[in-house]
Amino acid sequence: MRWLPFSSIVRHAVSARGGLAIAPLEIREVATRRDLNRFVRVPASIQGGDPCWVPPLLAETKEFLNPRKHPFYKHGAATTFLAMRDGRAVGRILVSDDPNYNSQYDTNVGCFGLFESIDDPAVAHGLLDAAADWLRARGRTSVMGPIDYSTNYPVGLLIDGFDTPPRVMMNHNPPYYSRLLESWGLDKAKDLYCWWFVDPLDMVAKWRARAEKIAKRSGVRVRSFRIDDFDAEVKRCLNVYNGSRTENWGFVRLSDAEFHYFAKQIARLAIPELVLLAEVDDQPVGFSITLPDFNEAVAPLKGRLTTFGLPIGLWRLTRRLPRVRTARMLVLDLLEGYRRRGISELLILRTLDYGKNTIGYTGAELSWTLEDNYLINRTIEAVGGQRYKTYRIYEKAIEPRQ
Repeated sequence: MRWLPFSSIVRHAVSARGGLAIAPLEIREVATRRDLNRFVRVPASIQGGDPCWVPPLLAETKEFLNPRKHPFYKHGAATTFLAMRDGRAVGRILVSDDPNYNSQYDTNVGCFGLFESIDDPAVAHGLLDAAADWLRARGRTSVMGPIDYSTNYPVGLLIDGFDTPPRVMMNHNPPYYSRLLESWGLDKAKDLYCWWFVDPLDMVAKWRARAEKIAKRSGVRVRSFRIDDFDAEVKRCLNVYNGSRTENWGFVRLSDAEFHYFAKQIARLAIPELVLLAEVDDQPVGFSITLPDFNEAVAPLKGRLTTFGLPIGLWRLTRRLPRVRTARMLVLDLLEGYRRRGISELLILRTLDYGKNTIGYTGAELSWTLEDNYLINRTIEAVGGQRYKTYRIYEKAIEPRQ
């Protein structure tokens, strides 16, 4: 097992109730299977009492962190830390270093993510100190987060909208997390917005005729993803994805391996009619991806697909998926030359129309958008979206050790 230097092991004896000393706190790098199992179970021990929290599938978290399976590790590096007190895991953190991001932006930053902590500044600060030390040893001079590897993966700390559960591939956390991060000296870098569609005024019906006029005027054809041409379709989407986001704050281009990994994850949940490509002259200029809210189905499983080796959770999941009645649009991309032509509205409206009138969805989230992406935010509001959650990314300079 790899241990942190003695100076990184946090020991404190702050007086608690009745003057009793709190047990020493140990921050250690995850290096054994036992510690990995502890790491993936930390969220349940902290957030398990929150009715809005959705337990992630433990096997998926382990795969996400596995250097042999996740393509991020082909170019980047990462590690994880546990906070232990009195034999119990009381916090965790992921820290990552993406050379592609730093090369793209000529910066020197690392990221932290998968942050969890009991409501104790000593625990949170110990984890963040360990992450900063790891980045410092790699020559990085600042840290951003929560970001799980890069902005292409789950990001952000929930700061507004705690009264509703997170949608598929989105985070959830207690309100006190922002206080813990800010007390360590982290400052706001950027806010991210989530939008909710319930269509109370039947906006889809009102806009349907306009959407068709948009399609005719723009010369755009919107079609569903061709699952039988998977690899070629993925390449078309990747070209739009990387080509459309170059001006977006924090965006780092996805490698072919990362996008294929992402696409295969999506394919397990996707409904082809909700993965749309926009083409002009038979060339892809935009696309959108909307998924059924997997979290609706997975919440009762408590993170497990098997019980005593039997696929009981998987059976329950298979039965529940067709009953899901909400969705999340997680990708909406257009190449620069095709914006302000109504194509974004068309993709949103086609999605809402099919989701509401064919599948029977009662609501959908579109997320996330940058707080200062005024064009897309105004577009979403125009077609009936209401902002209902805010996530925040923080940043801080980390000084070299003397």
